Amino acid sequence: MGGKANVMMTPIISKKYCSSSQTLLVVRRRPHVVNGGGFVVTDCSQKIIFRVDGCGVLGTKGELVVRHADGDAVVLIRRKGGVVEALSIHKKWKGYAFDYEGSKKLVFTLKEPPSSSCLVRNSSIRISTETTARSSNFEVKGYFPDRDCIIVDPSGNIVAQIGVKKEIEDLMESKDLYHIVVKPGIDQAFVVGVIATLDYIYGESTRY
Repeated sequence: MGGKANVMMTPIISKKYCSSSQTLLVVRRRPHVVNGGGFVVTDCSQKIIFRVDGCGVLGTKGELVVRHADGDAVVLIRRKGGVVEALSIHKKWKGYAFDYEGSKKLVFTLKEPPSSSCLVRNSSIRISTETTARSSNFEVKGYFPDRDCIIVDPSGNIVAQIGVKKEIEDLMESKDLYHIVVKPGIDQAFVVGVIATLDYIYGESTRY
C-alpha cells in the first residue's frame, strides 16, 4: 500500500485521469444502430469511464471526441488538413484538452504512417506530447487491428498495453471487446485518445 504514494504521475490531459495503481479498461464498440460510430470504455465492473464519439455521431470526417462518463468533452482530436497536409506522406492528428472554461489547448500530436505502412505489423507510430513541464515522444508498437500493441514512453517503458484476454476471446467471435492495461501514474484519457485515433486510422468503429 505504501508504494502507491511514490508513483510518478504523468498527466497529459489531467492528473485526475491518473491512478496510483495499474488499471484494466475494457473497450466495447457502440452498436451501429445506436448513433453510429465510436465506443465506450468501462472498468472491470462494467461502469462506463469514457465514451468516444466518432464521425458517425459528430457528422464530421476526421474528428473524434473523448468524453467523460458524464458526457463532458475531455479531448478533441482532429486530423490536420490543408495544402501542406496534402503534400505530406504523413498525416498528423492533433489532440486538444478542454480546461474548466471550455478553452482548448494542444496536448499531443500523432503522426499517422503512410497508408502502406499501416498494413505492416511491426511498424511504429510516433506521438509527441506538449505539457507545461516538457515535451515527450511516445510510440505505438505492434499492430492495432490484431489488438496486439503497446504504447511506450521516451525511455522505452510500456505505459499501456492493448490486447484481448483469452477468456474474452473464447466468448466472442468478433473483436468488439478488448482490454487496455494502463500502468500506474499514466494518464488514462491520453491513452484512450490514442486508441480512438488508431481506431479511426485503421478504418474501424469511429469512422461509421
